[in-house]
Amino acid sequence: MRSFIGIGTFFFLLAAHAASAAPLQAIAMHGEPKYGANFQHFDYVNPAAPKGGDVRLFALGTFDSLNSYILKGQAAAGLELTADTLMVEAADEPFTEYGLLAQSIEMAPDRSWVVFTLRPEARFNDGQPVTADDVVFSFDVLKTKGAPSFRLYYADVAKVEKEGNLRVRFTLSSGENRELPLILGQLPVLPKHYWQNRDFAQTTLEVPVSNGPYRIDKFEAGRFISYVRDPNYWGRDVPVRRGVFNFDHLRYDYYRDTTVALEAFKAAAYDFRQENVAKLWATGYDFPAVAAGLVRKEELHHQNPVGMQGFAFNLRRPLFRDRRVRQALGAAFDFEWANKNLFHGQYVRTDSYFANSELAAHGLPGPLELKILEPLRGRIPDSVFTSDFKPPHTDGSGNNRENLHQATEWLQEAGFRLKDGRLVDGTGQPFVFEILLSEPVWERIVMPFVHNLEKLGIRASVRIVDPAQYENRVRDFDFDMVVANWGESLSTGNEQREFWGSAAADMPGSRNLVGIKDPAIDLLTAGIIAASDRESLVAHTRALDRVLLSGYYVIPNWHIPYDRVAYWNKFGRPDVLPMKGYQFFDWWIDPAKAKELAGKKP
Repeated sequence: MRSFIGIGTFFFLLAAHAASAAPLQAIAMHGEPKYGANFQHFDYVNPAAPKGGDVRLFALGTFDSLNSYILKGQAAAGLELTADTLMVEAADEPFTEYGLLAQSIEMAPDRSWVVFTLRPEARFNDGQPVTADDVVFSFDVLKTKGAPSFRLYYADVAKVEKEGNLRVRFTLSSGENRELPLILGQLPVLPKHYWQNRDFAQTTLEVPVSNGPYRIDKFEAGRFISYVRDPNYWGRDVPVRRGVFNFDHLRYDYYRDTTVALEAFKAAAYDFRQENVAKLWATGYDFPAVAAGLVRKEELHHQNPVGMQGFAFNLRRPLFRDRRVRQALGAAFDFEWANKNLFHGQYVRTDSYFANSELAAHGLPGPLELKILEPLRGRIPDSVFTSDFKPPHTDGSGNNRENLHQATEWLQEAGFRLKDGRLVDGTGQPFVFEILLSEPVWERIVMPFVHNLEKLGIRASVRIVDPAQYENRVRDFDFDMVVANWGESLSTGNEQREFWGSAAADMPGSRNLVGIKDPAIDLLTAGIIAASDRESLVAHTRALDRVLLSGYYVIPNWHIPYDRVAYWNKFGRPDVLPMKGYQFFDWWIDPAKAKELAGKKP
C-alpha cells in the first residue's frame, strides 16, 4: 500500500498556470516541472536498458492474500508491481508527478475541483480498457472498504463523478488541502468489471485482473510468489515507464527472519538485498564471493529525510500517559554505548521526526514558527519555546548513572516510588510493561535498555512473535511498546494526519500507533496540509516537529544518510543516482556479467 499512497506525498502548485484550468501533463510544488511536455524518459534511467533475465528477492514472514489494499490478512510482497496509478512521481525532483494512466490533469484556480483525463490506450491485462467508471469505482471501494489510510487521505474529497468515458472530476471540500490533487494522482485504478461482484473487504488467493507492468505468475502461500513482465503491457511506451521494469521474471522467497535470509543470500538463493542491520553490514558479509567480486557491497547515498524510528509508547496504556514517565524511560536508553558496542559506530542519533532534511527543527523557533506556535502557548510544553530538543547523551562507557538519576527524579514527580527495589505507583502497583518485537535481531539491542530500566525498579519483558502475529497485534494496538518507523518525504502533508491525528488514534490499522489525541497537534497538521508555499510548509513542519519531540512519544533511535545494498554482480544500473536514492526497478540484467557469474556462482 505504501507504493500506492506513498509514505512520500506532494503539494500542488500551478505556478504560471494558476489562473486557468488548462490541461497539464505534470504537476509540481514550486515553479515548473523539470521535464517538459515532450520529454521521452527520466534522466536517471537508461532508456536502452536491455529487457530480460530473472531476479530473485526475499521477504520475511508469510502471506495469505493477493489483496494489498485492505487491513485484513498478510499481503504478498511485490503486488504494487501489478497496478498502475493515475500519475507517477519523479525520483530526481522533490515534489513533482507525471501522468501515467492520466494523460492530463486540470484543476480549478481555487482548488475546488480537479479533473483527470485518462489515456485512451490504457488497458487491464485482460484487454478491457481503463475507463472513468474504473476510477470512480476504485476511489469509492478504497475509501469504504480499503485500509484506514485511504479514508484518512481521501477525507476532504466531497464527490467523484465521471464526465464522459475518460474524464473524472473530483470535487474537493475546501481549498485548504493543497496536497490533495497529488494524492488523488497516486490513486491505484482497479478493474470495476472484476471486483464489483466480489467481496473487496476479504482476503483472496485468486489472481486478480490488473493493469501494471507485471502479472502474477505462480505462488505458494507463505513460501514464494513470482511475477512475469507483461509483454502486452499497455504503458511500456509512456515516458514515465521507459527504461523501467526491465526484468522478465521476479520471484520473492519468504524467510523466517533476517539471519536466515542473509545465509540464503550467501548461498546465492536470491540476488539482491538492502541491509538494515548494522552488525550484519559490518561483520556478516565477510564471505568468499565478496572477496572474489561476485557479490558487490555498496553504500548508496540519498537526499531523503530519514524520518523517525524509535521505541514507541502506547498512550492507550495508562502507564505511559504522563509525559514525565516517557521522558524518564528515554533517559534509560544509552545510544552511545549501543552505537559503539553493537552498531560498529555506523549510526547517528536521530533528534527530529524529519532528520536529514530542512524540515527538521533545530535551535530555538524562528519568527515564522513562533507565529504558528504562540496561539498554542499553554497547550503545549513550555520547552518548545525555550530549548532545542536533544536526546540524552552519555560517554559510551556504559555508565549511565547521571541520566538514571535524572530519570528517578522525573518518575518521583510523576508519583512513583521505590518499594523493596521495585518501582510502584500510588496504589502500590509495580511498573511492568512488555516490549513487543517481530525479529530476534532486536533482542540484543533491547536487552541493555531493559537492564537499565531494572536499575530504576522497572521490569520490562521482551516478547518476540512471528511477523503475522506481530502485525495483527500492532494493527489492533495490542502492545505496550514496539519499534516503530515513520517515513517522511521532502513534502509533508496528509500523512501527518494519519501519523498523529486524533481521528486516527482509535482507528485500527492506522499509523497513529502512539495513540496521540491532542487538539494542538491536530491544528499543526492542518496547517501543514493547508500551507500555501514552501516557506509556510517548512515553518509548520518544524513547529510540529518541536511539539512531537517535546511530548516524548517515542525514544528516538538512529539513522544513516545512505542505503546499504549487496547484490550478486549480474546487474547494470544507470549512471545517475537521483536525489531520492537508488531505484532498483530501473536496474537491468547485464548479459555479460550474468554469463560470467553463472560459471562462478556457488
